[in-house]
Order: sequence, then C-alpha cells, then structure tokens
Amino acid sequence: MTDQKLRKLVMAALFAALTTVMTMVIRIPSPMSGYVNLGDCAVLLSAWILGPGLGCAAAGIGSMLADLLGYPLYAPGTLVVKGLMALAAGLLFRRLRRGESSHALPALLASGAVGEVVMVAGYFLYEAAPVPVGLGLGALANVPFNLVQGVFGLVSAGAVYLALFRTRALARL
Repeated sequence: MTDQKLRKLVMAALFAALTTVMTMVIRIPSPMSGYVNLGDCAVLLSAWILGPGLGCAAAGIGSMLADLLGYPLYAPGTLVVKGLMALAAGLLFRRLRRGESSHALPALLASGAVGEVVMVAGYFLYEAAPVPVGLGLGALANVPFNLVQGVFGLVSAGAVYLALFRTRALARL
C-alpha cells in the first residue's frame, strides 16, 4: 500500500471517529425520538475534504456508530442517509470547484444545502416506511427538526472549512 493510500485510509478512519464523537457530544432532543447535534458538521467536512467516495464511507459509518450507541433502530437508515448525504455533497462540491483554487464559498453552500436536503428527505422516508420505524405521515413532525439540524450542520461545517482553508491546513491534509 502506498503512503498516499494509507494516508487517505487513516484520514477516513479519523473522520468516521470524529463524526461519531461530534454526533454524541451535544444532543438537543427533538419531540419525535431524534436529536440535533454536531454530526452533520463532520459529515459535510468528510465530503468536502475526503471527496465523495471516502467521505461517504466515513460519514455513513461514523454516524451509524453513534446511533448504535444510542438509537440502534436508526442505525441502518443512518448509514445510508448520512452516506448519501456526504456522497451528494462531495460530488457537487467537486463539480462546482473544478478549476478553482479558492475555498469557493458558493460551492460550499450549494453542496452542503443539497447534502442536507438529502438528509431531511432520507430520514423522512426511513421514518415513514412501515418497517422499521413506521411513523407514516407522522414522520412529517420530524422534518422541521431535521431542517434545523441541516442548517446547524451547514453553518458549522462551512465555518470550520473556511478556518482550515485560511490557515492552509487543508493543503497538508
């Protein structure tokens, strides 16, 4: 295994662990069995820094691990939803930034917003499905809280990414 491949694998593992920890550190409960947390910050950072493939894996696995430790019913859905969220954000970010050497704030905002829409829609579908959660249209009650989660994640991830960019830390990753 080359040094570059090993470095990427280690970074993906670190982002998975970071995603788990950031999801579990601050939990603001929502009325419908969920909670608002910092996990989406790590999910979006995974997508933007690692790219769509490794970002998808790190975000999905890290988020799922957090659910296994607190909300195991959501673990399978979280693996897919957060993975797809990172995949969508990473693909769009890469496409929008093509040829740009700057931090590309519009690319951060657009790709993060698309990723968060994937998250909100994904959790709605998972919660509305008859199995395993089975809330039906009652899953709509969680949509506002997931939107708050999305805005919180996008703002925090954007701020961290811009800080890393300004300190040139991203060039060393």
